[in-house]
Amino acid sequence: MFPLNHEISLIKATALRCLSLSLLVSSINVATAQPEDSIVHIDPPNWWVGMHNKQIELLLNADNLAFPITEYDIKLSGKQVKIESVTVPESSQYLLINLAISQAAPAQTLTFSLTHPNSHKVQVTYELLARAEGSAKRVGFNAKDVIYLIAPDRFANGDPSNDSVDSMLETVNRDDKGGRHGGDIQGMIDHLEYIADMGFTQIWTMPLLENDMERYSYHGYSTTDFFQIDPRFGSNSLYKAFVRQAREQGIGVIKDVILNHMGSNHPWMSNMPAVDWINHGTEFVPTTHTREALHDPHGVQSDIEDFAQGWFVDTMPDMNQQNPHMATYLTQYAIWWVEYAGLSGLRVDTYSYSDKAFLSAWTQAVMAEYPNLNIVGEEWSVNPAITAYWQAGSLRYDDYQSALPSVMDFPLQVALGQALVDEDTWATGLRKIYDSLASDFLYGDPYNLVVFADNHDMNRIMPQLNNDETKFMMAMKFLLTTRGIPQIFYGTEFGMTDNGGGDHGLLRADFPGGWQGDRVNAFTGKGLDSQQQRIQQTLRKLLNWRKQTPAITEGKLTQYAPRDGIYVYFRHIDTHAKKQTIMVVLNKNSNNIDLSLTRFSQMLPLENSSATLVDIESNASFRLDQSLTLDANSVSIFELQPSAPTSNTNK
Repeated sequence: MFPLNHEISLIKATALRCLSLSLLVSSINVATAQPEDSIVHIDPPNWWVGMHNKQIELLLNADNLAFPITEYDIKLSGKQVKIESVTVPESSQYLLINLAISQAAPAQTLTFSLTHPNSHKVQVTYELLARAEGSAKRVGFNAKDVIYLIAPDRFANGDPSNDSVDSMLETVNRDDKGGRHGGDIQGMIDHLEYIADMGFTQIWTMPLLENDMERYSYHGYSTTDFFQIDPRFGSNSLYKAFVRQAREQGIGVIKDVILNHMGSNHPWMSNMPAVDWINHGTEFVPTTHTREALHDPHGVQSDIEDFAQGWFVDTMPDMNQQNPHMATYLTQYAIWWVEYAGLSGLRVDTYSYSDKAFLSAWTQAVMAEYPNLNIVGEEWSVNPAITAYWQAGSLRYDDYQSALPSVMDFPLQVALGQALVDEDTWATGLRKIYDSLASDFLYGDPYNLVVFADNHDMNRIMPQLNNDETKFMMAMKFLLTTRGIPQIFYGTEFGMTDNGGGDHGLLRADFPGGWQGDRVNAFTGKGLDSQQQRIQQTLRKLLNWRKQTPAITEGKLTQYAPRDGIYVYFRHIDTHAKKQTIMVVLNKNSNNIDLSLTRFSQMLPLENSSATLVDIESNASFRLDQSLTLDANSVSIFELQPSAPTSNTNK
């Protein structure tokens, strides 16, 4: 079992017993024998040798055995692997087997032999695989990357044959804004070249796991099987192929994982392994969403429990991570997908809603397996002190231990919108960006934050900025040049908009060109209007420029307080191998401005008469003793060009 460094409530001793290899339960439920693969279901589906943690806890579910699984004697056949313990939860259809895997254990097929006292026998095989070379040393996404966020059901339909699946509750209905539209993994594979050509280097998809729900199953956040891709998206093997083909295009894949809740149609809801597997059992008790309760020095424990143990919505039961076996299950589930698919990172949904102590143990366990992986947590708070609390290395008011490398920078996202929409005064407008970045002292690593203008849960940035193309481009240029790891929502790269009402089905609209017969095709540019073409071309150039600019991808940020509607910051790197300075100027004034460079002497060699600033878009060059001419409502990006080398006249 993965170590949990906190106190956990144990399942009642009368219901949970650790046994040796003989398991006896009085009740007998005779059933017709089924084929082996349907008799015993095991999670995780397989494991690997050579992992950092040498133990694995298997959850066996046997609905169709001739007798309850708890009545069988279990023996294991395998090399350098032994059964450490067997735990019987309340349900007689489940077993938890803890395996100890020696460092010397080879890749192999294990065999579990189950024998009932009446001589009924069953054999179950389990694969221990060899890890891919260098798996533990994989490097996760970082500030060199730009993340492309995709809602798979709304991106592209590459395989119409899986739009509806007979065994699944919800069928395709593209006319329903909240229904399934048919986008799938094959659709993403088909357009990897477009994504790479745009300049994106990572893909984060909304969840792809099975969501067998009656309605709203397209978004993926109501999981009904943690180890299976939803067949309407494809299969496990196709997902693995998607990750491999993305890597061949220079793109990593980030998986959206959910630790807090599952779907109400998950089989556990009709047969839980333990009575405390789910908070509040099958009763809907909503969360308060009051994340501040976790940090309130004047607060009470009941407010913390009402936040952390309540259900997100009535179709998303809240998993109880204080149960040690549930905690282990969720830890192994995340590690399994990283190892199986070859992922470059994880994004954790509704991060702080899970048990606080569990999150500490979970992050430590995952990062122990993959020390260079990146994981970003969603803490939707505009208070940077609360957001920073979860990041590894942050200064905290208590001794909480977190190994979470990254968090989503919601404070900066809100500040960006306010900066561009609100009037500029000494405390509003551009000052909001400055103030947000000035709070970076709270974070363990502000350069590893994920920065964004919009995502799948909010209005797109275009309507946020009143459909003003100029302000939209200001937001995008800022996003791609400030500190952190930029994330762009699919369609934002050509200015995709919505009605501003916040309806998720509308802001997650279909990507034009992703369906056969679409009149507009944003993948090829066909049918895009002049504004959309202009935005797409500009962002393609900027994204690819960013990849080749170490001051942005590896450098530091230095900012100057905004004055008179102008905000200036620098990205710069000065190492033995790399030396570069980029100057970014936001002019929010409605008229052109001539900006003197005198104020920026700390960052610019004003005494160097031959040094220049070159506009990366227009190639216009400015001497440092000149003023910069700034267009109205613009973001200008300049690269400092030092003086040409002086020729040696000595003979």
